[in-house]
Order: sequence, then C-alpha cells, then structure tokens
Amino acid sequence: MIIRKLFKFENAHIVRGCSSVKCRSSLHGHSYQVELLFESNFLDNGQMVYDFGLMKQNMKALVESFDHAITLWSGDGKEYVSDMKKHSDRWVELPVSPSAEQFSRVIFVMTDKLLQLTSTVNGEKEVKLNSVIVHETQTGYAQAFRDDAYSKNMGELSLNEIVFSDEVKNDWTDTQLWEKIKRGESFINPDKV
Repeated sequence: MIIRKLFKFENAHIVRGCSSVKCRSSLHGHSYQVELLFESNFLDNGQMVYDFGLMKQNMKALVESFDHAITLWSGDGKEYVSDMKKHSDRWVELPVSPSAEQFSRVIFVMTDKLLQLTSTVNGEKEVKLNSVIVHETQTGYAQAFRDDAYSKNMGELSLNEIVFSDEVKNDWTDTQLWEKIKRGESFINPDKV
C-alpha cells in the first residue's frame, strides 16, 4: 500500500544550463508542492502504514526549510552565491542545480535518511519512502524513486554538502536537526502526536 503526504513551499532559484533563457539567467520563484509517498505491506497498531501526524514533525521541518528561501547551487559562480547569502537570511545550498528533478532527489535523500534513523513505537513495519514528487508548476513535476535519488549519473548527493542558513535552522524545533541527521543519530517517534 502507498500513502502520500503533501507539503507546500515558496522558493526562488536559477537553473543554470537549462534551455529556457529566463530560467537560466534570471532569479525567479515557484509555488512548489511536494508529495512524499511511503509504502509498506503492513499496517501499524492503528491500521495505518504510517501516521500522517508523525510527518508534521521533522519531515515537515526539512521540506519547509526551502520555504521563502533561495536555493543555491554550490557549482554556480562564487560571487553570485556569496551575494545571495549576503542579501538573503533564508537560503539552502545544494551540491546540484535546483531544478525540479534535483529537488525531488534531494528531498528523497533527506527524508529517506530521516526515516532510516527514526525508531517507531506503534508497530510500524517495513515502511519505506517510495518516491518524492516535486510540482514546480501546476502542469510540470518531477518524480524521484530510490534509484534516481542515489544515482551518481544524476549528480552526487552528499548530505554534508547540503547547507542550511542559520535563519532556516532557527525555524526548526531542534536547531541541530540537520547535524544530528548527518551524524546518524537516532530519532524516536512519539507514541502520541
């Protein structure tokens, strides 16, 4: 069975090297919708694959890190990256260009790692992230599956190369969330949300 949780955020970016002149040369933004799809062949004690309420914690914090922020590619011009960080409190720097395709891969890797580190307490069993869909517009989206997310052919994704500004981290309940994920610290789902 597959379940889906929808998140939304507003974000600005430039996608260097793309075909569209506007997209590759001008800062612009989108109203993104992100779908996290989880799967399992089992149901928990509440007869659910995974309680949607559990996703309102750290998963939501990670996805909403991109909200009202600019997403930067570390491979872009150093002066541009520096200026954007200087003039925006909320930014995320990625080791890949912030296209919808790469957003879906990045969010897959971040959510998958968090899910792997989370101990469950309500009988959840073999819950896996199936895919991540990132809607950049009402008519266009990218969907990443596990093979896509970890494909070196699509660009190396290292958790250590994903950087959140202090202002983004300050919005999290736990300002050390990303550092804990990178270190592989365990998280425990509460028995009540």
